[in-house]
Amino acid sequence: MNYQDDDNNYKRLHKSQTDKFICGVCGGIGEYLNIDPTLVRLAWVFFCICGGSGILAYIIAAIIIP
Repeated sequence: MNYQDDDNNYKRLHKSQTDKFICGVCGGIGEYLNIDPTLVRLAWVFFCICGGSGILAYIIAAIIIP
């Protein structure tokens, strides 16, 4: 598995500045995992509907992800 980006620096998880709706958490996770951020958003909605754990996780991620 390649853990480095094109600049030979290690990838870092960060909030997206370009692909964001609320805080950029889902966009940043999508960029980090190289997947469409829409898939991350759909997963987050699923977790919100199934017990509400997604809401708490999003708030925590918005606070701790730079």
